[in-house]
Amino acid sequence: MMNLPNWTKPGVYGAIVGAVVVSVAGFSAGGWVTGSTADKTAKAMAYTAVTDAMVPVCLEIAAADSGRAEQLANIQRAASYERHTVVMEAGWATPPGFDAPNRDLARACLSGLDLDAS
Repeated sequence: MMNLPNWTKPGVYGAIVGAVVVSVAGFSAGGWVTGSTADKTAKAMAYTAVTDAMVPVCLEIAAADSGRAEQLANIQRAASYERHTVVMEAGWATPPGFDAPNRDLARACLSGLDLDAS
């Protein structure tokens, strides 16, 4: 260490230990995150928000489908883990402007479908 007066050494050591303690506490319990973690979290939240916003579109596509009753019956016959696949195959989970259905949208759309009415 530099040639510091003896009376400053406890203050310097205290500052170093304090900085380490604050950093550990901040990242472990304080909710601090790195930039890459914040970016991943923001992207996941945005994806979820867009999926949720597209559910009414999925329900509108389903309502306009002439084969709706048959598709709802197919959904009810399918196992619970396969129901989103039926929604995708029906084309209800394909947002306008896209060529392929979205699996997460199909899962979210299932909760809005009135399966008891078919």
